[in-house]
Amino acid sequence: MPTTEVTELLHRIARGDKQAETELIPRVYRELRRIAQAYLRKERHDHTLQATALVHEAYLRLTGQADINWKNRAHFFAIAANTMRRILVDYARHRNASKRSDVEGFLLDHAPAISNQQCAFMTGLDEALDRLAGLNPRQARVVELKFFGGLTEEEIANVLEISSRTVKRDWTLARAWLHGELSR
Repeated sequence: MPTTEVTELLHRIARGDKQAETELIPRVYRELRRIAQAYLRKERHDHTLQATALVHEAYLRLTGQADINWKNRAHFFAIAANTMRRILVDYARHRNASKRSDVEGFLLDHAPAISNQQCAFMTGLDEALDRLAGLNPRQARVVELKFFGGLTEEEIANVLEISSRTVKRDWTLARAWLHGELSR
């Protein structure tokens, strides 16, 4: 779908157009699913419900926020990636806190394919990203958009309003910093 069509739908939603909400989901679903699968790439491939549940929960949270002023398609997907990260980190924290393999009361409990090792990695990465954000917020955002969101360098540059070269440099530096943090 052309970028301008998604952007126009997002602007209509911001003006309170309920029909635009109905039109948006079929147009962005495939891309949201791709982002969800990027998060879950290292897990078992036969868990399609897992990505679906993540997309549905993220979409519900996104459309439930009336105060977001959508700039464009890239902005929407950047916030969607952040939302998915938060959902998975919350899941990992709940799972780590639980002695059982199921986590009662958590939305994704019917599709848990994230291993205990992945939960530990996700919470560690989230904490390291929070520390990086304290040192260099833009680098942390680049990591979030690229690693979690699966956005291209050009899309990240568009969202952050910087050059693709700056995105590439930030990605390289942030990755090295995170490697050092996670190796401790």
